[in-house]
Amino acid sequence: MSYLEYKVKHVPTGLRKVLYINWVLVLLVSAVSSVGFLMLYSVAGGNFDLWARPQMERFALGMVLMFITAMVPIWFWRNMAGLAYLVGLALLVLVELVGASGMGAQRWIDLGFMRLQPSELMKIAMVMLLAAYYDWLDVSKVSRPLWVALPLILIVIPTALVLRQPDLGTSILLVAGGGTVMLLAGVSLWYFAVVITGGVGLVTAVILSRGTEWQLLNNYQYRRIDTFLDPASDPLGAGYNITQSKITLGSGGWTGKGFMQGTQSRLNFIPEKHTDFIFTTLAEEFGFVGAASLLALYVLILFFCVVSALQNRDRFSSLLILGIAMTFFLFFAVNMAMVMGLAPVVGVPLPLVSYGGSAMLVLLLGFGLVQSAHVHRARQK
Repeated sequence: MSYLEYKVKHVPTGLRKVLYINWVLVLLVSAVSSVGFLMLYSVAGGNFDLWARPQMERFALGMVLMFITAMVPIWFWRNMAGLAYLVGLALLVLVELVGASGMGAQRWIDLGFMRLQPSELMKIAMVMLLAAYYDWLDVSKVSRPLWVALPLILIVIPTALVLRQPDLGTSILLVAGGGTVMLLAGVSLWYFAVVITGGVGLVTAVILSRGTEWQLLNNYQYRRIDTFLDPASDPLGAGYNITQSKITLGSGGWTGKGFMQGTQSRLNFIPEKHTDFIFTTLAEEFGFVGAASLLALYVLILFFCVVSALQNRDRFSSLLILGIAMTFFLFFAVNMAMVMGLAPVVGVPLPLVSYGGSAMLVLLLGFGLVQSAHVHRARQK
């Protein structure tokens, strides 16, 4: 045992937990969030109180939540996984009954001081439950049909509820996050081949159902697909958002126009510039260098999560960390692909940067679970 390990071992348990926190991950999360504060201040035209101040207050609350979560033993969160899933499911049903609407969708519960989006909470709750399920299940049973059917049902139920809101972007993240945990748990690749084949069939059915009585998507979602395939077909209508997004991304060049000097965003050519399309403002003001720097911060967060998962000898903890890491990856990957025209516009915010209380708090809760798994992992004596 080294001298440092000896000293850490002999400090009080509470303080020892603080020392065991992955502080590099905390700094990276804080750095990305700080980029978000700057961009929200910029897109508000220098108005600190409009978006930046509320976002900073939510971040402070989220950090407290993250540290509290990190201090709680990981076995407690494993035991609470089923309850978390049921609470998330109940909130999704509540949204269906009395949810608040906005921009043609019914996705929120109005709490007065903020609007809670339960689908964000379900992303983490579902990963928790699937990680606990595969931690409980014997490895020899992982690929047996009966034991594969149950997690599929656990994924399909909340996904169907979210699709009804409608929220295609979150539905994709739920399926991908759940599928990732199943893959990492060792489920046979043949099942994924069947799912991919079914997905191709579903896409075909979606296309063929357009304009029929059994149309599978809403008209605005079909317009998003049309816009993705050919934005120039309606540059002033359905293709306006992505066209302006591409113009803004390209106008930044290598080093950008400077902080608060982005003409596209200041003149309101960019829609939803404080939420889904905030990455375009970053690219315009700080150029390729700024955009690549943010991407590097995201990649470093993923790297430290993966390293923590590989070092952890607890099956639940490893699956939980990797599931949350994949959910985080899909968040920024889908958003960046969306604003660059590489994927349809599906309404996925840029994690820790876009304005939004539910997404910020749930992500920090997720990182709190990552920290709990890291703090309470078995260490070499």
